[in-house]
Amino acid sequence: MTTTRNPRTVIVTGAGGGLGRAFAEAFATLGDRVLVADIDEPAATRVAAGLDGAIAVGVDVTRADSTDALAAAAAELGGGRIDVIVNNAAIYATLTRSPLEQIAEAEWDRVMAVNAKGPWQVVRACSPHLGEGSRIINISSATVMSGSAHWAHYVASKAAVIGLTRVMATELGPRGITANTVAPGFTLTEASHALIEGAETYGVERSALRRPIQPDDIVGTVLYLADEASRSVTGQTLVVDGGRQYL
Repeated sequence: MTTTRNPRTVIVTGAGGGLGRAFAEAFATLGDRVLVADIDEPAATRVAAGLDGAIAVGVDVTRADSTDALAAAAAELGGGRIDVIVNNAAIYATLTRSPLEQIAEAEWDRVMAVNAKGPWQVVRACSPHLGEGSRIINISSATVMSGSAHWAHYVASKAAVIGLTRVMATELGPRGITANTVAPGFTLTEASHALIEGAETYGVERSALRRPIQPDDIVGTVLYLADEASRSVTGQTLVVDGGRQYL
């Protein structure tokens, strides 16, 4: 899939753990320069310390000054260019699962600020440094397809990511920039284990493949969308859930 090429400058938000860490590790293994970005700067520092060519950046994706600083750091690392953005930062495992009538307004607003506003803030800040061949990959969720109950704020925020990605693809396409969404199903990360007891078997019998989704399943899809092989793929949503949503 990946041919010999120059190292890319890659931003991964929410990279202090879980899927974000897996994405950062995968790009670093390919020889790319990775900015491990997370609101938990110590966690980002621990991840970056184990990766060649990676740097840690503390970032609050809800704040313009913070995403501007992230973009500046990435541009400096990349000699003025940013090649790949993986917008993975999100509020997930710490959410209170409640009927829509019982979700606190403050929690709704916080989820929207991080999960929906965050990707826009990052791309807005990085846009001057994106060029022909740059890739934007926004992480949504397969819960958008099922309308998962008692999670209205999370599902709505991740649905917004899909719409935002399509606008990015339309507006940035003339510059040779692609924007796509990956919508993972329930994936076995630390956050998922903390969220649901018996995570290893959750939803497995309702999927076509009858096996849990592992982080590597999502990583492979992200690497494809960052690769030259996907140069004509844009504005799309790839659901990676083992074939659960269509059954």
